[in-house]
Amino acid sequence: MSHDFEAMRLAMVESQLRTSAVDDRRVVKIMSEIPRENFVPSDKASLAYAEMLLPLVDGRRMNLPLATGRLITELGLSPDDHVLVVGSAGGYTSALCSRIAKSVVALEEDDALVTHGKTALSDYPNVECVQGALTDGWTQGGPYDAILVDGAVEHIPQALVDQLADGGRLTSGLIEDGVTRLVFGRKLGDAFGTSAYLDAQATQLPGFERPREFVF
Repeated sequence: MSHDFEAMRLAMVESQLRTSAVDDRRVVKIMSEIPRENFVPSDKASLAYAEMLLPLVDGRRMNLPLATGRLITELGLSPDDHVLVVGSAGGYTSALCSRIAKSVVALEEDDALVTHGKTALSDYPNVECVQGALTDGWTQGGPYDAILVDGAVEHIPQALVDQLADGGRLTSGLIEDGVTRLVFGRKLGDAFGTSAYLDAQATQLPGFERPREFVF
């Protein structure tokens, strides 16, 4: 069965992005051009533009286009930025960032997703695919002007904050009391803080569970 992916992509832009404050024209343009279906398993290609958390492998899911678009928009990328994408999965968000930023490090820990991502990103020469624990970031490539955590986490590890350059920005989904909010953070000297800008569904990344306090 054939699919008109271009029509599906443009419908995604009109129904999921333009109606949801994805208002950076650069982000809208690249999301209307880059084939999302190339970054998911072939048997899931027909669902690539659906408004859903798309299953990938081993419980991992791909963010909704809305979450992806808003995370990149709020990051405010520039052509000189060096970016780390944490939880790159099949590489879609890394590909999008690479069309705006100078360079991108795509960090993933799952073997199957790393393999798929390397193939899907082979035509994006300013993206470096690396494998390691998501919570550790990738110190070898830092410091970063911007870090995009491509999913929802219970807390932002200090290891990621430490890899931001002074003045560096970070966007992520943050789970608080069972609610996922997209947040923006900036590092200034030794200080780092975040502020929420949108309640939105986002895929939960593994390993970022907040340590539980011991209760007698």
